[in-house]
Amino acid sequence: MASDSPHLTLTKNPGLPLPSRSPRLLLFTYAGLDLLGLLLLILLIALSNHIPLTSQLGWLCFTASTYLVLGWLFGTYTVMRWRRMPRRALLQRVITTGLATMAIVALARFVLNPDPSVWLVHRSTQALWLAPMMAWSVLVRALVRRGLLLPPPPTCVLAGSPEEVQPVLDAFQRTPVRQSLRCMSLQEALVQPPPLFLAVCGPVQRDSDQWRGLQLIEARDPREFKLITPMGLVERQLERFPPQLVPDLWLEFDDLPWARTFSLDRQLKRIADVLLASVLLLIFTPLIIFLMLLIWLDDRGPVIYSQERSGWLGSPFLLYKLRTMHHSDVVESLLWTSPSDKRITRVGLWLRRFRLDELPQLVNVIFGDMSLIGPRPERPEFEAQLEERIPHYRKRHWMRPGMSGWAQVCAPYASSIEDSELKLSYDLYYLKNFSIWLDVIVLVRTIKTILKAQGR
Repeated sequence: MASDSPHLTLTKNPGLPLPSRSPRLLLFTYAGLDLLGLLLLILLIALSNHIPLTSQLGWLCFTASTYLVLGWLFGTYTVMRWRRMPRRALLQRVITTGLATMAIVALARFVLNPDPSVWLVHRSTQALWLAPMMAWSVLVRALVRRGLLLPPPPTCVLAGSPEEVQPVLDAFQRTPVRQSLRCMSLQEALVQPPPLFLAVCGPVQRDSDQWRGLQLIEARDPREFKLITPMGLVERQLERFPPQLVPDLWLEFDDLPWARTFSLDRQLKRIADVLLASVLLLIFTPLIIFLMLLIWLDDRGPVIYSQERSGWLGSPFLLYKLRTMHHSDVVESLLWTSPSDKRITRVGLWLRRFRLDELPQLVNVIFGDMSLIGPRPERPEFEAQLEERIPHYRKRHWMRPGMSGWAQVCAPYASSIEDSELKLSYDLYYLKNFSIWLDVIVLVRTIKTILKAQGR
C-alpha cells in the first residue's frame, strides 16, 4: 500500500454499508417519510369516501405508531445503510412490517371492540392502505439509496505513510463503517470535490509541501472542506475509540461530561436511575418470581446468583443475577462464555436471549452500585489480564457500571481479549460523549435487542 494510491478504498468489501451522514438521520428520515405516506393515504381514503377523520384520531395514532415501531424492530430503517443488501431482504422486511401492523390492529380491534363508526380499523380499509403503503416504503428507500433524498456524504480521505495509515484502516475494517475511506496523498486530496473530510496521519513539518497544502485547505470554505485528526475521523465514522489509536496521555477525568461539578446530565442520570429502576422492579417482580420458579424446577438449585464485579473506580461490589448455568458449573465459571456453552441450562438459554437474567440488577441500580446505562462491569479475575493487554482499560471505571451500555448495543458478546478490546473502544466513546440523549439511544437499542432475543 502506498500513500499516493488514490484507488485504495474500503468500498470493495460488499458487506460495507451505504454512505450516510448519520444512522439516526436515516432513521428519522425514513420514519418521517413513512409517516407522511401513511397519513396521505388515509386522508385520501377519507376524502374519496366523504368520511370525517375527527373520530378516528386515536386509532390513526395507534396505527401509525405501530407501523413505525414495527418497521424499526424489523430493520426497515437500517437495512438501506448496506450497499449490497438484496432487494428480496428489503421487500421481505417491508412486507413483514405491513402484515404485522395489520395483525396487531386487528387484535386491538378484537380486544377493545370500538364503535362500528371507527372505519379505520375495518379489514377493508386496512387492505386499501396496506399495499400502497408498502410500495411507498420501498420507493422511499430506493430513492434514499440512490442519493436523491439526502445530500451526498463527504468524501473521507486519509493521508500519510503506509505505516501511519494502517492502524486507522485496521480500525475501519474491524467494524462496519457508514461511508468509504480513501487513502491518497495530500496533493491528490487537494483536487477532490467537496464535501471533504481530510485526516492527516503523522506530524507535518512547517514550510513543507504538506504544510502549504494544509494551509490551502484551511483557506477554503470550512463547511465543505474539513481538516480532521485520524482520531476525530474514527470518532465520527465508527463511534468508538480503538485503544491502539488513543495517545497515552488522553482524556483526563476532569474532561469528562460526567466529572463536571454542576453537571445537569449527571444529576438527571442518577434521578432517572432510581425512579426507572424502582418502577421496573415493581412491574417485573411477578415475572422475576415466576422465572425463579422455572429455574428451581429445572434442576432444584439456587435461583439467585451473586458475583463480585468491579464498580466505580474499580471498587468491588456484589452483582445479582438469575442463575443461568448449572449449579455445579457456577463455581467453575472463570471462563469466557461461548456460543452453545454446555454450562448454560435450558431455562438459562432463554433468559440470556431476552436478558431476563439481569433483572435482579435493578436492586444494584437502586443501591447505587450500578446505573441503567454505563460500561458493563467485569469480573476482577479477568480484569488483571485485560488491564495488562489493553491500553486505557482502567478508564472504564470512571463511571458507574451499567446494566446495558454503548458497547453492549454496538459490539458482539465479549468472549476473548480481542472482543473485550473492541468493547472498550465503545466504552471510551461513551465516556467522552456521555449525555442523557446518548443514554436514551442506548436504552432504545437495548429494548430492540431484547425484543429480537439477541442477548447471550
